[in-house]
Amino acid sequence: MTGFRLGYVPGVTPAKWVRIWAERLPRVPLELIQVSAADAPELVRRGEADAVLLRLPIDRTGLHAIPLYVEQTVVVVPKDHLVTAADEITVDDLSDELMLHAQDDVLDWERPPGRVIEERPVRTGDAVELVAMGTGLLVVPQSLARLHHRKDLTYRPMTGVPESQVALSWAEADETSELVEHFIGIVRGRTMNSTRGPAPKTKTVKPKKQIPDRSRQKPRRRR
Repeated sequence: MTGFRLGYVPGVTPAKWVRIWAERLPRVPLELIQVSAADAPELVRRGEADAVLLRLPIDRTGLHAIPLYVEQTVVVVPKDHLVTAADEITVDDLSDELMLHAQDDVLDWERPPGRVIEERPVRTGDAVELVAMGTGLLVVPQSLARLHHRKDLTYRPMTGVPESQVALSWAEADETSELVEHFIGIVRGRTMNSTRGPAPKTKTVKPKKQIPDRSRQKPRRRR
């Protein structure tokens, strides 16, 4: 088998699945390719990766996609901000707040909460820097808040807002290759003995010793 190329977007951590892959397919190298959320679908369409871990929604033209899990949405704020007094934040709680909206935002908004600043940072990392400077607040999936963690910032869970759904995607044109099937099995938690996983090792079973059937033997005559 050739190697397997797996793309992944910022915040998604495939380490657990990569480890299981190495245990099950030690002779098949797995190459990780970090890609931006905007470029992730094209990575597999162009054949530069066999599959990619990305966030929905996407344009699914020419792509398969299976949802894996939903991420919690949070608001990133300075540690001394008033909203940190609450355990959970609603959209109404941010109605008077200045809000940053990065150009690479992955949430499917009808309209972001609060008073959105017109000048949009290019990247989420840039927006986090502006939060630290006191420019505004930022709503992102929790994994991105952790990725861009700073000691002077914290975050709180939000309700009533879009959530990010992480999915595994691959090109329809390639059908479903054996290696993609292996990875699907891993992310879905299939065991080694699953019908779609690697073939299990067969055990050699010794034949049972034949016991002669004495029911048809004629009884011996007594002398």
